[in-house]
Amino acid sequence: MGNLRLNPCAYLFLISSLTNMISITFGLSTRILSGWNMNFTDSNTLMCKFRAFVMLTSRTTSFWLIAFATIDRWFSSCCQYQRRQMSSLKNAQRGTIIIIILSILLYSQILYCYEANITSTPLKCYGKSAECRLLTDIIYALITILFPLLIMCIFGLMTISNIRQTYYVILFKRTNTGSDNENKRTLVLTNRQRERWKKIDRYLRHVLLVQTILLTVFTLPQVIEKIYTTLTANPRKSSLHNTIDKFIYNFVLLLTYVASGMPFYIYTLSGGSIFRNALRNLFRSMFSFTTNTSVRTTE
Repeated sequence: MGNLRLNPCAYLFLISSLTNMISITFGLSTRILSGWNMNFTDSNTLMCKFRAFVMLTSRTTSFWLIAFATIDRWFSSCCQYQRRQMSSLKNAQRGTIIIIILSILLYSQILYCYEANITSTPLKCYGKSAECRLLTDIIYALITILFPLLIMCIFGLMTISNIRQTYYVILFKRTNTGSDNENKRTLVLTNRQRERWKKIDRYLRHVLLVQTILLTVFTLPQVIEKIYTTLTANPRKSSLHNTIDKFIYNFVLLLTYVASGMPFYIYTLSGGSIFRNALRNLFRSMFSFTTNTSVRTTE
């Protein structure tokens, strides 16, 4: 647990999880209230703007933090000392602040574009004009979804390549220096290290593959549907056509909340023991804390 607190990659995962919670809270709470006809964002313009702004900003921040964590993993796996120095908690904190500020500036247009009580759109709280909808769709598709996914793929593969190069360099250096007895000992050590590097390699490859595929599956359909809805906006559509469009839009919208809630399961269940051990330690510390508290209360 202590090591994870100082790990820049774990820090980025933590902040990303918090922003995902904000996105889920602001996104799903209003949909739950709409079941009792209490969704005030459909009728109140101020709440409509604020909800859309917070939800899109937090989702963009979360995706870019995960992409930044992939870049941090690449820095930490580089052979060059100067690049490894770039992987630090201080740089992760600076990058987090920059990402949050840029995400806020990027979606500041929501405060102008979004209005409540709009008809002939998938949601009543939506862009008030075709230009606003197209601008929001392009920003969401490129900046929020596609660019982070592309960065995850590129730097994830580069990280795996760095790891392979590292354990081959270690093996070459240690087997060509020192005495014969020392070489034998180091050869045993390097064989163990090679197995460890291979295990990490498989873990990173597995996590990268699962993460990229699931994020693509759960977020790309909404990008396609938003652009399709904006480009085919036609007031002369039949009621059946409008109903089908709204159903598809709401379905792919719910998939994006699945994407916001799945990073925890990716990092704890799809491979590797570091996060699982940290989770067990957290539960144990919480259990011991509650036990000690109850004992003190009874005394």
